[in-house]
Formats: sequence, structure tokens, C-alpha cells
Amino acid sequence: MTETAALSSVLCRRILRHFALPANSPPNLDTLRQLLARYTRTVPWESASRTARRAHHEAAADCALLGADFWASHFESGTGGTCYESNYAFFALLRSMSFEGYLTINDMGSAIGCHSAIVIIIGRQKYLVDVGYPIHAVLPLNDSEKLFLRSAIMDYTIEPLGHNRYAVWREIQPRVSAFQLNDAPVSQADYRATALYDYRHDGGQFLDEIVIHKALDEQLWRFNGDERPWRIQQFVDGERRDHLLGGDPAAELSEKFGIARDLVAEAMRALDSRTR
Repeated sequence: MTETAALSSVLCRRILRHFALPANSPPNLDTLRQLLARYTRTVPWESASRTARRAHHEAAADCALLGADFWASHFESGTGGTCYESNYAFFALLRSMSFEGYLTINDMGSAIGCHSAIVIIIGRQKYLVDVGYPIHAVLPLNDSEKLFLRSAIMDYTIEPLGHNRYAVWREIQPRVSAFQLNDAPVSQADYRATALYDYRHDGGQFLDEIVIHKALDEQLWRFNGDERPWRIQQFVDGERRDHLLGGDPAAELSEKFGIARDLVAEAMRALDSRTR
């Protein structure tokens, strides 16, 4: 089990209040599912704060928000993060609630070691939990058969590949490969080093683009800054509907996703300055 630091009891209680869950929630499968659902409907997956921080700091070590720092930023500005910071923060919460498990580093196609995820152990059963993609379901790991799971937001298939590896698929049309899980614990030191390295200018993920998505009213909403004119994407029963943004896109994104307007505007300015 990785030695990721648990959060303070005060911060843990604050997060659970934020998620409208009782402070004495037991570390069982039902609680895990509730935590995942509340997280993905409360904390956005977003790279705007990441882009803004990188514009302000020369050193990658000053950029990453891990554990308590991640939650402080969320409560102050409504931010979330991408996979390394999001999964680290969520796992820190789970550890504070006495869940057992570990962090993993995984692959996406030919991109090796580019995505994190969490494995939680309840009884003798392992479960894949991932708020850094995010995966909107708790997926049991079965090394002998393929499993299909439904969620309110999206359906998934997880398929064993042998040697503690699993393929994770999003069941949309067309079917999409999410990532390949490497079911092997990663130490805190290695995980933190990977998270910091991902803030380097020469190839760090999501440093030159703004992507935001969040589950709202049981539907997936997304913004992709690469698509012009700018619009917010809504997905209804797998069908995409676009809503064009007006004269103050930062304000509209702030209102929809709950991220501070000034932060979104700063990320947009930083992105524009790099692409000129």
C-alpha cells in the first residue's frame, strides 16, 4: 500500500460536508460509490488551473497541488485538476476514511506511464477507482473475465489482459479505449516525482490547452479550448449538443463549472500568449 499522507480529520470532515456525506461513513463499497458520485458532480476535471499556475511559476515543483493543497484550491476557487493531482487528492481522502489501496501509473495506447488511477481493496476484492479520467463507476477487477458496468453518466467494460493488466473501455458509439491499467502499487516518492515532472514545459500534459468537464444534472458537460468558436458541449444519452459561448467566455465557463472567473480568464490569456 502506498504511503500517501492522509488528510487531517478537520479537512476530511469539511470535504465530507461538502459532499453531503456523514463524517462517520464506513469504508465499504457503498460509501466508495457515493464518494465517487459526489466527487465527479462537485469537483471538475480541468486543466485551466494547471495552465494558469504554470504561467506563474518557473519551477515545476511550485506548480503541483497534492493532497491538502489540492483541496484548499478547490474550496477557494472551485478548481479540480487532471489525473495525477485529482487521484492523489481523492486517495488521500480515502486513506483518511480508512480505505485500503494504492496508486498506480498506467498507459494510454502507445503513451506509456501517462495516466494515474487508484486501486481500492475491500475484503479480498480489488476495485478500480479513477477521478482523474474520470471513470464514473467503481470497477471490480477480475483477472479471469471481462466485466460490463453501467453508471448514470456512462457505461464501461474492463477486460483482463494478463500479468496484472486490464483494458478499460468507454461504451459509447464508437467505443473508446480509456486506458490500460497496470495493477501495481507506486510509491509516494515515485508518484510525486511523476506528478512534478508532468509540469515541465517540454511535453507536460495539458499545459497548452484548456479542457474542463463535470457531471451536472446527471449529464456530462465539457469545454475543449481547441474547438473554435468556443462552445460548451452537453451530452444527452450519448448525443452531443453544442452551446456557443458569448462575449465573456470566462464568465460563462465559471458559471457552468463553478471555477473562479479570474482563474479561467488567466488561463485563457496564458494560452493565447503561448500560441501567438
